[in-house]
Amino acid sequence: MKFNKSKLIGYRWSSLVGLLALVSVYACVPMRTLKEEDTSVPEQYANQTIDTVNTAKMKWRDFFSDPYLVSLIDTALVHNQELNIMLQRVDMSKNEIKARKGEYLPFVNYFGGAEVEKVGEYTRNGAVEKNLDIREGEEFPEPLTNYAFGLKASWEIDVWKKLRNAKKSAVFEYLSTVEGKNFMVTSLVSEIANSYYELLAVDSQLAIIDQNLELQEHALTMVKLQKQAARATELAVKKFEAEVLKNRSHRFELKQEIVAIENKINFLMGRSPQTVARSSGDFITTSVDAMYAGVPSQLLLNRTDVRQAELELEAAKLNISVAKANFYPSFDITASFGLEAFKPKYLNTTPESLLYSVVGDVVGPLINRNAIKAAYKNANDKQIQAVFEYEKAILNAYIEVSNELSNIDNLKKSFDLKVGQVDALTESIDISIRLFQSARADYMEVLLTQRDALEATIELIETKKDQLIAQTTMYKALGGGWN
Repeated sequence: MKFNKSKLIGYRWSSLVGLLALVSVYACVPMRTLKEEDTSVPEQYANQTIDTVNTAKMKWRDFFSDPYLVSLIDTALVHNQELNIMLQRVDMSKNEIKARKGEYLPFVNYFGGAEVEKVGEYTRNGAVEKNLDIREGEEFPEPLTNYAFGLKASWEIDVWKKLRNAKKSAVFEYLSTVEGKNFMVTSLVSEIANSYYELLAVDSQLAIIDQNLELQEHALTMVKLQKQAARATELAVKKFEAEVLKNRSHRFELKQEIVAIENKINFLMGRSPQTVARSSGDFITTSVDAMYAGVPSQLLLNRTDVRQAELELEAAKLNISVAKANFYPSFDITASFGLEAFKPKYLNTTPESLLYSVVGDVVGPLINRNAIKAAYKNANDKQIQAVFEYEKAILNAYIEVSNELSNIDNLKKSFDLKVGQVDALTESIDISIRLFQSARADYMEVLLTQRDALEATIELIETKKDQLIAQTTMYKALGGGWN
């Protein structure tokens, strides 16, 4: 068997040139190292034993026992405008997946057209048409018409996985928006619950003011009688009148606060201002359930904002691959098939009117690649930014839980002490009145005792409100409320 030495040398030379060209393409691609994320968290929370029981696993319907509150949350999850806006963003992200998926599949289009053309006789095309018959005895018509229709296909071969990585990135971005929606649900549930507890607290304060007004009006009547008997002065009467008027004024402030909180809840529910149904009785005795924080590592799975940041990081990593692939040549195939003739009656005459073509292109950036380099650097910077966002979300979640664990414990101790304070001051009101009636105490002692008792009771209500809000905030911090 004989080899053609010149052909063999030419083949080797062309292969070497191709290899050198490919190596030069790879050598000109900038390389940057991905920043790795730090997802480490402590094994347990401060002053807590290791226990995997986690309140975040509870559904919000089971976590909240008040039927009025459950009904408010139900309505808000359907009609809240911000949540519905977020749902549209989720749907748009889902549509983006379909768009990215379609990019690495072949595109097939149909075409059709008609044209008329008159070329100059003293041109190449004009001279050819003048001296060349279409068929024997039949000249080219003047002007020349043309009709065509058929199919045209194009396909970019995804050698570098640029299009597939872009589609995967769109999937991660879609999942990220889903987690963003879940986090909004968690926030909405928490905000409605907190506003509801604020409303109950103001209702309770208003009831306490009314009860206290009865005592103060009774004390005012008593002081007036004491004055008539010359056992009290006009100063005492005016002091008690001022205290009654102050608390009457405070009632209107509380009523306005109730209207503002109700309208805030109505806004979250996506409805016009109206009275919010609720049960305000026995607010002070509302039970505060025990909270189970589990272990810090569960935050990576339970917190929707942490999962959102993680998915955004994964999308950013893939976007680097997409940007890097722009440095490499793209491989495109285009093909067309159809019929073309200068008269419609000849369109069905084949193979004379048959039209087809197949073209393969290789196109790559060579000079002035600044835009591609900038896009690649931006993709790397966004990946680093996403790492910091992810680490920040983890740290923020851990700190929020730690804060609420301490807050719940301190509020419980504070509430127990305030209960004792209110009981003592309530008993002292009766004692001060009896002492005043027997001239063993002056009117200021009665007045200050009533004022202290009122302030202590209001503080007790505020502490109970803070306890319930801390419970809800803890539920949100652990990652509950979206399921």
